[in-house]
Amino acid sequence: MAQVLEFKLPDLGEGLTEAEIVRWLVQVGDVVAVDQPVVEVETAKAMVEVPCPYGGVVTARFGEEGTELPVGAPLLTVAVGEPAAAPEGSGNVLVGYGTQAPAARRRRVRSAAGTAARNGQARQPEPAPAARAAAAAPALVDGPVPVISPLVRRLARDNGVDLRQLAGSGPDGLILRADVEGVLRAKAAPTRTVEEPAARTATVEERLVPAPGASPSREGVRIPLKGVRGAVADKLSRSRREIPDATCWVDADATGLMHARAAMNAAGGPKISLLALLARICTAALARFPELNSYVDTEAREVVRLEHVHLGFAAQTERGLVVPVVRDAHARDAESLTTEFARLTEAARTGTLTPGELTGGTFTLNNYGVFGVDGSTPIINHPEAAMLGVGRIVPKPWVHEGELAVRQVVQLSLTFDHRVCDGGTAGGFLRYVADCVEQPAVLLRTL
Repeated sequence: MAQVLEFKLPDLGEGLTEAEIVRWLVQVGDVVAVDQPVVEVETAKAMVEVPCPYGGVVTARFGEEGTELPVGAPLLTVAVGEPAAAPEGSGNVLVGYGTQAPAARRRRVRSAAGTAARNGQARQPEPAPAARAAAAAPALVDGPVPVISPLVRRLARDNGVDLRQLAGSGPDGLILRADVEGVLRAKAAPTRTVEEPAARTATVEERLVPAPGASPSREGVRIPLKGVRGAVADKLSRSRREIPDATCWVDADATGLMHARAAMNAAGGPKISLLALLARICTAALARFPELNSYVDTEAREVVRLEHVHLGFAAQTERGLVVPVVRDAHARDAESLTTEFARLTEAARTGTLTPGELTGGTFTLNNYGVFGVDGSTPIINHPEAAMLGVGRIVPKPWVHEGELAVRQVVQLSLTFDHRVCDGGTAGGFLRYVADCVEQPAVLLRTL
């Protein structure tokens, strides 16, 4: 006798209370193995594949793609004990991004309808559980669609674009977001008819291609503040509301730092990134000014100083601004930091960062110079106490050794929580950072 078990949306960690169903990975009637991913959801922090702790036959799914479910709501039910699938149970705890079963044991089984939905085609009605529970075999596809980003798949699916009909403009034919948006623009372009004047101008409604989930109206397009965008809005609003912040800034001659990096990379071995060198300077400065590696416990009215530096860095992605966190940055050298920055940046680009990689930061480094700007007044990443902003490094006139010269100049800005320290501490931190940028040997004396 089969036993039907209910699998609920698990706690995805770090205060997350809901998630949006992006894509179902199984259909009703499919056979699933223990810890096999069954649904892809988007939280306010990351895109997550949720594994099922039971092995058996899927008898029901709850929630259409695009539906937002609270933690604890039913996701699906699985009949265990069927001849088609030996009943198994996962003893793993589903927190964060899934269970810890070895990758070799995970097996996805999709029907033709599931494959079509994944490739952006219209989904077919689901057969009744009784018609499919007896036999559920994996369907073969002609070949994988060259898409990496789940956001590109979702954009295509929401707008009825068949990805198999597109020729990607990326490396090796990779389909990019720009390719899908090009199709949408072509669809939205007005089509001339015999009755229309040759110089007819498209209406606002024809020219406007709303973003996924947006609602066009005569007053404009309403875009829901949810997912990453909503989480960013909430965090920034809370930071402005709760933290009495102040900002100080200084220009620094980065010529010495650029020469030091060039010399390090010319010596052979792995290349060292500029961000990694700035991170090393930050961790050294925090060791001298630990007040800035802290947070305020408002209920206890206490400042909590932290021993470990978990360094966040701002990364702009298709999903919006995210802040991946490098754990124990104070214990890493420049090479290790370079490797970790690269890994997290790639995960941010592809939307595969886990909730654990996006939380727990104690200090943030924001290199907005990559956008071609010189300065900014960063908003503190709540509940942290400070953020260092770095502008672009550009040739400028500078007095060097008593003479006017062209040097590589950068503007550094520090936004800090005035509750944890006064201007003297913040100024000392920023001055130390600037000294290390101008004379990297200063950093060597403190290591």
